[in-house]
Amino acid sequence: MNRRQALRRVGAIAWAGALWAGTLTARRSIASGNAKVIDVVAQRFRFTPNEITLKAGQPAALAITSLDFVHGFNVPALGIRTDLLPGRVTSVAIGALAPGRYEFLCDNLCGGGHEEMHGTIVVSA
Repeated sequence: MNRRQALRRVGAIAWAGALWAGTLTARRSIASGNAKVIDVVAQRFRFTPNEITLKAGQPAALAITSLDFVHGFNVPALGIRTDLLPGRVTSVAIGALAPGRYEFLCDNLCGGGHEEMHGTIVVSA
């Protein structure tokens, strides 16, 4: 292994460690309330999970991590919109909702499969 490869590996390990530490910090701050915390990953061209289930009246907090691009997270029916910076955890608070289906989508053009990057928040009674 040459020096350049070694530096790349060290950098990748450091980046992964920083991402993990940031996730823990974000989860601790989100979990301080009574909200259900849900981890979401944004990556070309999908959200994982792409279906989020909640009970009516239950507040939630999404801890969203983008792996590769400045994706957008938009829930038009709830007036929620934010950018998701790569390698950072973005917290999105969702108040207590009435039963129903709330669509979310990436609204930053991220390539040829962009229109497939969407999901649903399903709230049951």
